Parts: sequence; C-alpha cells; structure tokens
Amino acid sequence: MTDSFGQALDFLEESGLRRIRRILEGSQGAHVLVDGRRFASYCSNDYLGLAHHPAMIEAACEGARRYGVGAGASHLLCGHSKAHEEAERKLAEFVGLPASVLFSTGYMANIGAVTMLVGRNDAIFCDRLNHASLNDAAVLSRAKLYRYPHLDMEALESFLAKVGDKRKLVATDAVFSMDGDIAPVPQLLELCEKYDAWLLLDDAHGFGVLGEGRGILSHSGVSSPRIIYVGTLGKAAGVFGAFVAGEPGMVEMLVQRARSYIYTTAQPPLLAEAILASLDLIKTESWRRAHLHELVGYFKSKLGNSLMPSDTPIQPFPVGENGACLNLSSRLEEKGMLVPAIRPPTVPVNRSRLRISLSASHAFEDLDQLIAALKNEIAC
Repeated sequence: MTDSFGQALDFLEESGLRRIRRILEGSQGAHVLVDGRRFASYCSNDYLGLAHHPAMIEAACEGARRYGVGAGASHLLCGHSKAHEEAERKLAEFVGLPASVLFSTGYMANIGAVTMLVGRNDAIFCDRLNHASLNDAAVLSRAKLYRYPHLDMEALESFLAKVGDKRKLVATDAVFSMDGDIAPVPQLLELCEKYDAWLLLDDAHGFGVLGEGRGILSHSGVSSPRIIYVGTLGKAAGVFGAFVAGEPGMVEMLVQRARSYIYTTAQPPLLAEAILASLDLIKTESWRRAHLHELVGYFKSKLGNSLMPSDTPIQPFPVGENGACLNLSSRLEEKGMLVPAIRPPTVPVNRSRLRISLSASHAFEDLDQLIAALKNEIAC
C-alpha cells in the first residue's frame, strides 16, 4: 500500500500536478511573508482586504472574551449562540432574503443544501465548470445528474424539458472560481420558473464584491422564492464559514435535515461576531469595492486579450500546458510575485492558467509590476 502511494506521488510530480503548501508567516495582504521571503501576493480571495481589519480583530477578541474559543456543541444541542442567531438574521437581511442559516464552510453549505433539496428520485442540473463542492453534493444526493456545457442555456433547457415530474434543482456558481465569469442569473431563473425548478446560486466569489456588496441577486436584479442562495464568508467577507439563505420553510428544513449542519460542532461564536463586524464594513467602506473595480478595469486595459474574459477580481491568464504554467509561476516568484498556477483537475487538461486574484489592498503600483512581467513573457 505504501508503495502505491509513492508511485501515485511520483506520477503527480512527473505530470506537473503535485501541489505544495506554502507557509504564510503573518496575515493576508497585498504583500505577504511566505517561506521566509516577502512577496507581492496575487493568491488571496480576500477581495476587500478585510481579513486583517482592526475592527474585525477586535470583534473576534471580544467574541472570545464573551463566548470562549470553541462553540462546544452542535447547533441543535447547545452550540447555537446569540452571535450566531444575530449573524443569520443580518446576513439574510443584507442579501434581501427572509431567512438564513450558518454553516461551518462553503463546502458543507453546498453539501447540506443540495442533499436536503434533492434525492434518489429527483434531478439536478449543473454547469460543467461548477465548483467541486457542488459536483460532490450532486453525487451524494443520488439524484439524476445532468451537466450542461458552461453557460449554455439552450443545453440546460433541453435537459429540463426532458425531465418529467421529478423535483428539479439547477445548481451553479454565481462567479466561476477559475474563469471569473458570471452566470446569467436572470435567464437561469426564467428557465427555473418555466420548468418548475429550484435555483441554487453559489455566490462564493460574488458576495461582498457584486451588487454593492450584497452579491449576485442585487447585481442581477432578481428575486424569487425558488432561489437558494449560498454565500461564503471566508473570501470578500474576510472571516470563515458560509450561509444559506432563502424562504423560511427551506431554511428550517436545512436546520432539520442537512447532515453537514446537524452532525458537526457549531462554528466558534467569535467568528459570528467577526461576521457582524464584516457586514458593517462591507456596508460602510464602499471605497474598497470602488478601488477594487478600478484595479480590475486598469489591469484588463493593460493586458487586453492576453486575459480570459472576466469583469471580477479573478483574472485568469491562460497558458495551456502544465509545465509551462508552473515555469511561468516560478519565474514570477523569482521576481517577488506569488501568482498561483492552476492545473488539472481544477481546470480542464491543457487549459492551465495563472489565476490572478486582485484585492482592494493592492495599489496600482503593485499591478504595474505584474503587468510589466507578464508583458515581457508575452513578448518572449
């Protein structure tokens, strides 16, 4: 058995697919200390630069003084604190939905929501580029799985039209994590209304960034009782965890039936206090989003067609082959810039790319350094 692990690791190494863990020696930011060296960082999902905000640190410390460090129990035993309850209420209010429930991670939120909504006799329809958590949730649900080509509404409709009276769920990323493009939510909702389907939107990379920070629903101008909204709190919100929001009955069924909610210790209450502080900052410090959107526009204007189409802080720079992508990432690292090489199975074979993540913590001078380096690579 140990030999088989060694052989598998050797194969990953030879294929340019083995990952390594870097050691971060401080907080997230535009500039980080990693493995003893200082770098400009383009690796983080901390889009608004809130992960090290003094107000959030103080909120977490006050939460620890009040509640301790761990929740000590699951939500349904005695781990559901006043801080959790308040965070759920304010998160739902912020995204414009009646109710929400906190999960420990985005992965657990997707697993819990999908497996509660559909089962063996139902059908689920997923964009082919959905996040792994939605794919795994679809398999665990045991529902009949239909995967439609990326953003192809005609293909989705053809699948929906073929399915009979089963319960139907369309599940999609709102902002696709490796491409940075945005799902056509109004068209998706129109199809769900036409074919009587639920619509689950995983807004991991839109919450805090799109729609004045309120996410994909505000950005798209849609509202419907058939929407199940999943928001992640470890990215733009700068904290940890996730929430599922929607109609009160659906949310209560998650509390009663979502296994990834029921059978785990509750998120530490100190994090719920930090979430409340984060919501206040997302509302009041709108300059962060404004600066971030200016950075995105500036970056795109300088690199143009060298980037994949994206209007979000996720700016993919396509390379192709694994080795070439790793080599480019290494050359940028030598110049003091951390830019991750994204390879299969995260992206399709021969579609490796640099995933450049921009943050409100970056200055235009930071981007100029990266832009110059990438232009030099293009010229070569």
